[in-house]
Amino acid sequence: MEEEKRVVLVTGGSRGIGASIIEYFAKNNYDVVIDYVTEVELADFSQKVIDTFSSSDEEANALKVKCEEYGARALAIRADVSNEEQVKTLIELTMEEFGRIDVLVNNAAIVIDKDFSDRTFRDFEETLRVNVSGAFLVSKYVAKHMMAAKRGKIINASSTNGLNTMYPTSIDYDASKAAIISLTQNMAIEFAPYINVNATAAGWANTEMNTQLPQEFLEEEKKKILLHRFAKPEEIAKLVYFLASDDADYITGETIRIDGGIFLV
Repeated sequence: MEEEKRVVLVTGGSRGIGASIIEYFAKNNYDVVIDYVTEVELADFSQKVIDTFSSSDEEANALKVKCEEYGARALAIRADVSNEEQVKTLIELTMEEFGRIDVLVNNAAIVIDKDFSDRTFRDFEETLRVNVSGAFLVSKYVAKHMMAAKRGKIINASSTNGLNTMYPTSIDYDASKAAIISLTQNMAIEFAPYINVNATAAGWANTEMNTQLPQEFLEEEKKKILLHRFAKPEEIAKLVYFLASDDADYITGETIRIDGGIFLV
C-alpha cells in the first residue's frame, strides 16, 4: 500500500519565497496548500504594498496547476492570516481536503518602508498584526491537529532584520521579525514534545519585492555579504524543507540564519 503523502501549508504562498517553498515541497512528494491574499484584502494599503504582497487568483491557480504537474494534490485558498475567521476557514478547508497538516510554514508578511517621522501608528500596528498575530493565529489552529496526531513541524519566517541588520525605515518590520523569534521559542516549549518549531532568518533574496528598491542601494547591500550576492529563493526553500524533514527531528526552538554571511562593517 502506497504511503499517504504529507501535507504542507504555506501562508503567503503564491509569490516570491513562499511560491518557491510550495514548488520545492511539491517536487519532493508533498501535497500542498497555497494561502494567499489579493488586492481586495489589501485595499486600504499603499499601492507599493499591494504590488509587493498581493497576488491574483490567476497567479495562485497557476502555481496550483504547476504543483499538480509534479504529481501533488494542491489547494489554493484566499485567506488573510490576520483575520481569525478566515484562518479558521483556511484550516477547515485544508482538513476537509487532506485530513492532515504535517508542516506549517508561516511565511506571510508585509513591509512598509517609510522614514521614521512619516510612519503612522496604523502602519506600525498593521505590520505587527499581519506578521506576528497572523503567525500566532495560524499556528494556534494548526497546532490542534498536529497535537492530536502527536507529530508536526512549524517553520516561521523571521529575518536577519530581527537579529542585527536593522533599518529604521522598516522599524515595524524589524520589530515583527524579532517577535517571530520569541514566538518560535515559546511555541517550541508549548508544543513539546510533539511539534518541532523553528525559524529561518533569511537575508536578502532575489524576489520581486526587491526590484522596487534603488539599484545603487542593492549593490551596496551585496558588498556586505561574503558571497557577494543575494539568495536564490530556492536556497531558502531547501532550508525550510530540511527543517520539515525527518532529518531535523532533533532540532526545535532554533533560528537558523541563511544570509550568505552578512557582516556589519
